[in-house]
Amino acid sequence: MTIKGSCVCGGVRFELFEPPAMMGACHCSRCRKAGSGAYVYVRVEALHWLAGKALLTRYRPRPPFRFTRAFCKRCGTAFGDPENGRVVAIAASCLDDDPGVRASFHEYAPDEVPWSPGCSDAPYGPK
Repeated sequence: MTIKGSCVCGGVRFELFEPPAMMGACHCSRCRKAGSGAYVYVRVEALHWLAGKALLTRYRPRPPFRFTRAFCKRCGTAFGDPENGRVVAIAASCLDDDPGVRASFHEYAPDEVPWSPGCSDAPYGPK
């Protein structure tokens, strides 16, 4: 089983060779502003870059924050923290295929914006 992922412009592409161990939703201001609060967590050995790894640029925050954010230099797609140890966090929004897992925890739930839960009740528009 492979799960493919990519950025908006298609310059950065990757595969996951195993399903993510879990998915979580982060409500901190940094995740919201980076454009993705849902992350899948995979072993670094399960992540294979197909193209465009050189297009990734990183944002390293000042302490006390520690999680690096990777972005495509061309289109700005946020990838999460794909090189942070043995287990890596990949923005679920980058996945082209269903990862087979759903969010099983929330981080920084007290920081969730008041309008966020209301989005889940909004009707779907035309496809």
